[in-house]
Amino acid sequence: MTTISRFDVSEFLDDDELVAEYLTAAMDDENPDVFIGALGDVAKARGIAEIAKASGLGRESLYKSLRGGSKARFETLHKIVQTLGLKMTIVANGPSS
Repeated sequence: MTTISRFDVSEFLDDDELVAEYLTAAMDDENPDVFIGALGDVAKARGIAEIAKASGLGRESLYKSLRGGSKARFETLHKIVQTLGLKMTIVANGPSS
């Protein structure tokens, strides 16, 4: 009998460069839930309890913020990104029209 296990990307997010590439790719998607979900994957990989404690957010608040459709505030997402040891950067996408 073949056993199929559920793929969990958070098990593979163990390198800072890989995490940065993963979040950058998620940011490129027009659907904000993609980035929020990816940020949740990274938080899970690093440990939700540790991220909650270090960011000053409650665990439940962190879970709610990282759930699809959450409409999380920028300040909350920024705090999570900083706690993960990352920063958000804006770069030009080419010549402006």
